[in-house]
Amino acid sequence: MVMSSKKALKQDRRGGRRENAGRKAIWNNKDTITIRVPKLIATQVLELAHKLDSGGKIDLDTKSKIAENDAIAPSKSNFCEIITKSKIPDQGTAHDFVIDSNSEEATKHVCIFFQTYFPNLVSYNRFVELEKSALIPLCWYLHLRPRQSTGINFIDSTSLEICLNYRAKRNKVFKGLANWGKSSVGWYFGFKLHLIINEFGEIISFMITPANVDDRKPVPEMTKNFFGKLFGDRGYISQKLFELLLQQNIQLITTLKKNMKNRLIPIIDKILLRKRSLIETVNDQLKNISQIQHTRHRSVCNFMVNVIAGLIAYTYQDKKPSLNLTTQDLNLLQEEHLFPSEPLALTII
Repeated sequence: MVMSSKKALKQDRRGGRRENAGRKAIWNNKDTITIRVPKLIATQVLELAHKLDSGGKIDLDTKSKIAENDAIAPSKSNFCEIITKSKIPDQGTAHDFVIDSNSEEATKHVCIFFQTYFPNLVSYNRFVELEKSALIPLCWYLHLRPRQSTGINFIDSTSLEICLNYRAKRNKVFKGLANWGKSSVGWYFGFKLHLIINEFGEIISFMITPANVDDRKPVPEMTKNFFGKLFGDRGYISQKLFELLLQQNIQLITTLKKNMKNRLIPIIDKILLRKRSLIETVNDQLKNISQIQHTRHRSVCNFMVNVIAGLIAYTYQDKKPSLNLTTQDLNLLQEEHLFPSEPLALTII
């Protein structure tokens, strides 16, 4: 069959985009992704992060610097514009919402109200093509956002659907990456977002895996440099995982299954275990406010950009879900419970 010149050119361009994307993100396997940050991009992200955190105006005169880097092609819309437009957090303005970068309404809103910040706007379709160039800087910028383990940690996973169930067999964008999984609502096709937060609602660790990956599998990797207690649902029940985390000075505390015998735990652990719904609230805000989930993805990189940008937008929320513990309460927990004088009892949690 003879292919037309336009169709051949279109496929050649797609192949080039896939090749360029492969230079920035290297998939080791279906469960993890390794990201390399070029020095030039790292410097620019640091400058942008400082200006965003200080509330200053964003300097968009970086077009000439970006053009020198072979990994990123020069365009009308420059590097800082792509990063900032991916998810625009509210910084004390009258617009108390987050703009979804994957809708044309967002582009129209930016054209009207943010002309000063984005003087060189491109069309919506062109922006979608350029969006993948911000993946690595956004990942690193999210890593720079304030976060710390305070000794009270909550873990959970939430579904990330990439298409409707009846379209799963026809999906070509995530072929070989996404998979079937089951949540409390039912079966879905896509990925899982694993989150660990502290009692202040701050995201301190996350990981994206296919939907069929066990919730317990990424826990050891996510809890490096953690301490204290880790509260989860019954999906994290595992003697092997409990012993592994115990060696890292982390006590895993989960709810019981119906066929399990009751056990004695400190009253403070019982109270904090009932507050596990805190992370459910965070998941709800990520989906409904930051809009990290939708079914209109055109590439894997843009899917990652949408999720990472949504997590960054969440970090800018003035009022995050929290337990509202006082300093005195935290000191009491740290002295008597998070750092017990006697070794922790090795029991099935």
